[in-house]
Amino acid sequence: MFKTIIDAFKVKEIRNKILLTLLFLFIYRVGCWIPCAGFEKGIVTSENSTEFGFFELMNMVSGGALSNCSLLALGVSPYITASIVIQLLTVAIPALERLSKSGEDGRRKLSLYTRIAALVLAIAQAIGIVVGYSSQGVLDKNLTNVLPTWLVGMGVVLVLVAGAMFTVWLGERITDLGIGNGTSLLIFVGILSSAGSAVSSIVKACADNITFIWYLVVFAVVIVLIFAFLVWMDGGERRVQVDYAKQIKGRKVYGGQSNFIPIKINATGVMPIIFASALITFPQMLISIFWPNVTWYSDWLGTNSWLYIVLTAVLILVFAFFYSKISFDPDDISKRIQQQGGFIRGGIRPGKPTAEYLSRISNRITLFGAILLAIIALVPSLAFKAIGDYAGAAVLINAFSVTGLMIIVSVALELEKMLSSQMILRNHKGFLD
Repeated sequence: MFKTIIDAFKVKEIRNKILLTLLFLFIYRVGCWIPCAGFEKGIVTSENSTEFGFFELMNMVSGGALSNCSLLALGVSPYITASIVIQLLTVAIPALERLSKSGEDGRRKLSLYTRIAALVLAIAQAIGIVVGYSSQGVLDKNLTNVLPTWLVGMGVVLVLVAGAMFTVWLGERITDLGIGNGTSLLIFVGILSSAGSAVSSIVKACADNITFIWYLVVFAVVIVLIFAFLVWMDGGERRVQVDYAKQIKGRKVYGGQSNFIPIKINATGVMPIIFASALITFPQMLISIFWPNVTWYSDWLGTNSWLYIVLTAVLILVFAFFYSKISFDPDDISKRIQQQGGFIRGGIRPGKPTAEYLSRISNRITLFGAILLAIIALVPSLAFKAIGDYAGAAVLINAFSVTGLMIIVSVALELEKMLSSQMILRNHKGFLD
C-alpha cells in the first residue's frame, strides 16, 4: 500500500487529487475543534464512560467532535443513518427500487432523497440533544442569563444542523474531486483521531500507574491480531467456477471460456454490526434524553451485560442474512448465466438448480462469516469484563471498537484499490496515446 501511495504522488493528476482530499480532511478536522457558541463541553458524552452507546458511537465516528461540542458535533452520523434507511426502503418500496436501477438519473434522485433524510435526522438529533440535556446544563449559562433559553437552544440547533450538512457537502466534494469515498474517509479520519487521543490519554495514565502498561501491551497485541484477521476476512471468498459453451455465429466462434463467481466471506462488511448496535443503543439514547433517571435499560442491556452480548450476537446473525439477501440475488445471477450460455461446473443444470446451488453456498458462507463477525464484534464487551471498570481501559476499548477497526480496514483497502486502479488507468491511457 505504501508503494502505491509513493507511486501515486509521482503522477501530477493523482497527486492533485490526493492533496485536495487532504485539504478537505484538514478543514473537517479543524471544524471538529472549533467550539459551538452556547454549547457546554462534556455534557452529552463522557470520555471515561464504560458504556458504548449511541452517543459514544457518534463521538468515535466524529473524532471526538461531539464531546468537544464543536461546530461539526453531529458529524456524518445523520447521513449514515439516512443512507441505511434509504437503502432499506429501496428494497421495500418498488418505486425506489426502480430508481436504483434506472441509471445515473435514478441514483441522483436517490442521493437527493438521502440528503433530505439526513437533514431531517440532523434536526431531530440536534433538538433531542438540546432538549434532553437542557436540565443537565448543555446550554451555556453565560448566554442563558442574558438571552432567553429557547433562543440560545434554537441557535445551537441551527449551528449543529448547518455543521452536519456542511460535513455532507465536504464528503461529496471529496468523492467528486479527490480520491475515494468522501463519507468513508471522514469516518476513517474521525476514528483514527479518536484512537490517537485515547492512546495519548492512556500513556499519561501509565505514567501514574505503571502496572496498567501490561494491559496496554496485551491490548496492542490483540489489536494487531484483529487487524490481521479482518484483512483475511475481507479477502476471503469462495469461487464458483462457471463454464460458457461455444457458440458459432457465422464464421466466428463465441464463448468457450471459463470464469468464476466470487462469494465473499464478509460480503456484508460492517453493516450487520452497525444495524445491531443502532437497534440496541437507539432506545438507550431516547431513554437518556427524555428519562435520564431511568437506569434499568443500561443495567440490563449495557455494554458490560451478558444479555447485551447474547442479543448483539443474535442480531448480527439476523442482519448478516438480511443484508446478504439484498446484496446477492441467486435468481438474477442464474438468469444472467443462462442467457450467456453458461453453466456451473460439476453437473449443475442452468436455471432453477443453479439458483438453488448458489443460494445454498451463499447461506453457508454467510453463516460462517456472520459467526466470525459476531465473535470479533463482542471483543470489546469481553475485554470490559476482563479488565473491569478502569476508566482508562474504557477509553481505549471504546476508541478501538471492532466497528471502528472494521471501518478502518475496509476504507484503507478500498483506498488502496482505487489508487491502484487510477494508476492502471493512467498507464493504459499513456499506452494508447
